[in-house]
Amino acid sequence: MNFFAATVAATATALSLGASAQAEGMVSYKTTLSFDDVTFGLESAITDRGLVVDHISHVGDMLERTRADVGSDVVLFEKADVYSFCSAQLSRQVMEADPMNIMFCPYDIFVAQIPGEEEITIGFRAFPEGEMQVIQELLDGIAREAIEE
Repeated sequence: MNFFAATVAATATALSLGASAQAEGMVSYKTTLSFDDVTFGLESAITDRGLVVDHISHVGDMLERTRADVGSDVVLFEKADVYSFCSAQLSRQVMEADPMNIMFCPYDIFVAQIPGEEEITIGFRAFPEGEMQVIQELLDGIAREAIEE
């Protein structure tokens, strides 16, 4: 198995773990809202805080587009996007505590739908204890608001 295929397999495994994935470094929630409703809610939750979406990575589209090129027949996602953004105020706060917290910026929240599943998953990487918990709280609030939880 090549590196790309192994990475894709690991990602699929992590997503399929659901709630247990939190212990593996991810916080995620499932919802019966549509993918479009979740992404709209996510964009709104980000911008309502005065933050700007820097980039939307269409990971699901990219993986599907390149599936045959890498020799795979596995469809990983119906849809999957990653939203990247930053908070100047909170980023400064955590980087004043430790400049190497730069490794966590920008902050990402993903929205994904696995083939055959009706539920949509929204989530983000878990952050280490200490000053980065302020970022985890921000992302958790945004993700929960996006799915009206």
